[in-house]
Amino acid sequence: MLPNNRQYPNSRMRRTRMHAWSRALVQESQLSPQNLILPCFIIAGSNQKIAIKTMPGVYRLSIDNMLLLAKEAASLGIKAIAIFPVIEQRLKTAAGEEALNPDNLVIKAIKSIKDAGINIGIITDIALDPYTDHGHDGLLKNGDVDNDSTVEVLCNQALLQAEAGCDILAPSDMQDGRIGAIRSTLEEHNFTNTMILSYAAKYSSNFYAPFREALTSDLSSTKKDKNSYQQDPANTDEAMHEVLLDINEGADIIMIKPALSYLDIIYRVKTSYLMPTFAYHVSGEYSMLHLLATATAQDPLQLMLETLISIKRAGADAIITYAALDVAKHLQSK
Repeated sequence: MLPNNRQYPNSRMRRTRMHAWSRALVQESQLSPQNLILPCFIIAGSNQKIAIKTMPGVYRLSIDNMLLLAKEAASLGIKAIAIFPVIEQRLKTAAGEEALNPDNLVIKAIKSIKDAGINIGIITDIALDPYTDHGHDGLLKNGDVDNDSTVEVLCNQALLQAEAGCDILAPSDMQDGRIGAIRSTLEEHNFTNTMILSYAAKYSSNFYAPFREALTSDLSSTKKDKNSYQQDPANTDEAMHEVLLDINEGADIIMIKPALSYLDIIYRVKTSYLMPTFAYHVSGEYSMLHLLATATAQDPLQLMLETLISIKRAGADAIITYAALDVAKHLQSK
């Protein structure tokens, strides 16, 4: 127990803050490239690099350019890339059949990274929203996403991606029971080492808007939001229940999304369950920092660093962030 007579001037908190080296010695939370996951939007074609208007510095890339990005990320010490497909409108349907096409964009991307021998983990999204013409994460029935029939399709989607060589499957759909069903499917087909990163606490957030634009995922045709299956931002106990269910169903890693507005959830999940816990620094959080930087003539990198260290401090083991490359370059240069 510390003595209770440590008072000014005997105790001066500034002493350890006076030098860069002493600040480094007492730093409690540290960020490194191995804590970062790089998300990537992929499109059909070759030599394609299309800027996303609402996300400065982020692009839709054809697979050949995605490979260059993955190589750069690996060279900087980033350990995983998360792939999100931008599906052509002509391929989108109510049932999202393109998700089960064994030659779709995601399958091609997985195989391309493996064939190129890039030393980086591959994370893929398990959900139907990139493939449906209504923009929802599953099959609609009476105007709402039907849980059980959607889970069947997700299991087939997960198996297809596992067969292609995906390292981590990341169900982001928020359907009940899908982690257990996917885990059982993987075990039945001898994919015992394929990891599941569960979006266990995914909130129905307004911070996803730039991501949906990047993905060309439009909900306007149904005039219905995702509140019936994504979580209420007001709830914390519900998140704990969701996470525990997914752990018990076989999730290897837990995801909290968004990150910045849900630091309390990250902290509570990490300290309660002691599970590998990731956080998604989502598109809206990323874009608003760029807007702030522009409006106040600040360096966006410094805003990103402060934000990411707060997410790490809350308990996140790794962070999916669109700033991964810039932050990794900065950290390497130090």
